[in-house]
Amino acid sequence: MNTALKVAVFASGLALAFGTAYGVGHAVGRTPTPAAGHAHDTAGHAAHDERAAQDEHAGHDDHPVGGLQISDRGYTLSLDRTIVPAAGPTELSFRVLAPDGRPLTAYKPAHEKELHLIVASRDLTSVQHLHPVRAADGTWTVPADIAKAGDYRLFADFVPAAETESLTLGADLHATGDYRPAALPQTGHSVTVDGYTVTLTGDLAAGKAGRLAFAVSKDGRPVDDLDPYLAAYGHLVVLRAGDLGYLHVHPDGEPGDGVTKPGPEVDFTATAPSAGDYRLFLDFQHAGTVHTAAFTLTAGAGADAGAGADNAPTPAPTEPAHHH
Repeated sequence: MNTALKVAVFASGLALAFGTAYGVGHAVGRTPTPAAGHAHDTAGHAAHDERAAQDEHAGHDDHPVGGLQISDRGYTLSLDRTIVPAAGPTELSFRVLAPDGRPLTAYKPAHEKELHLIVASRDLTSVQHLHPVRAADGTWTVPADIAKAGDYRLFADFVPAAETESLTLGADLHATGDYRPAALPQTGHSVTVDGYTVTLTGDLAAGKAGRLAFAVSKDGRPVDDLDPYLAAYGHLVVLRAGDLGYLHVHPDGEPGDGVTKPGPEVDFTATAPSAGDYRLFLDFQHAGTVHTAAFTLTAGAGADAGAGADNAPTPAPTEPAHHH
């Protein structure tokens, strides 16, 4: 074979070797790499799916408890004073700031009031259900009984005129002085307040709606002439021990509906968002005076939830009087 022929054969073999290697690399060793635009779309779809899942989860939660946030949906509870002396009657003033940062002045009345203010001691030994007065500039004022030193939680329950659902915002208030927190009271299913005996049938169950029926009696006789109070025969505030998660439970039925009787029983349907201890504060009005009966219940979890619903009421120590 002459020299020219040898060179030609060598060059052909070299080209074939490189060509084969290139083809194998594409057929076997290549990992497809998406175009930049496709990669961006994939990340965008993943983020969209994650946001959608979060939105769906939030929708299912639907704020089972309120009052844990000072700001929600753009609305903020702003107290003029967060530290007050423990001196008995104390004027509280505050504003609800709208999403634009200005004081909110337009509300939808709920149960005859534009705003309901609940003042609860952190140890859950006392609760006040108050109805502040709003000035034209959006400032709310109300006298409250801050007789004991310690920490309090203020809950503002309201419906802005621009919204369809209510909000419950919470803020801390500190009363200076000698603070001596008390243990969570144990009450059983029957308490006495201001000469009235209130007996509870039912229990709280975690994640399960249950009936709570409060029967009011005085001097051994059922009270069947309760006064309408804020468009109902009773109002129930439920607070979770530990974080003071807030549930404002409305009664089943209302005065004038042709079905609901003015006592002796006031019925509610409530769901505990989690297992644990809860304080229940029932407001009812009779002979022109509002009284508050307080109970402590423990919501069980799983099969234990509501296990005591059919138990007979247990007598309990008399609670101190509560007046409005």
